[in-house]
Amino acid sequence: MKVAVGSDHRGFQVKKRVMKHLADRNHEVLDLGTNSEESVDYPDYAQKVCLAVARKQADRGVLICGTGIGMCIVANKYDGIRAAPAHDDVTAELSRSHNDANVLCLSADLLGGPLIDHILDIWMKTQFDGGRHQRRVDKIHDAEKMSS
Repeated sequence: MKVAVGSDHRGFQVKKRVMKHLADRNHEVLDLGTNSEESVDYPDYAQKVCLAVARKQADRGVLICGTGIGMCIVANKYDGIRAAPAHDDVTAELSRSHNDANVLCLSADLLGGPLIDHILDIWMKTQFDGGRHQRRVDKIHDAEKMSS
């Protein structure tokens, strides 16, 4: 799977870990920045990742900032993006199986490395359940159209 990864300055070190972890599991990784701990604006990097996913240049995306919240707010402004923060097994799994999340938002400040690896593994392997959940995802798409 091809995964676009981006972070702000606070997520830079975690981004490097995430990219290595994904590559070690044979995923193709697109590094969309940032490339240092110099202060940047997280919406710029959320945009890069979300456009890559929306334009089908990547299958999924991962965004990292201090809490994951800012990235998630920005990501969900893009048509076709269903971004979700995850901080444990349940949120990682259900964001995929129930919501068909295509962008994962992680906290660099609140999650440790082994937990991030674990969340990534669950999120990457979990498939969308479809069924009644598809009806709800369709309603998300309808809401995107209403706001345009």
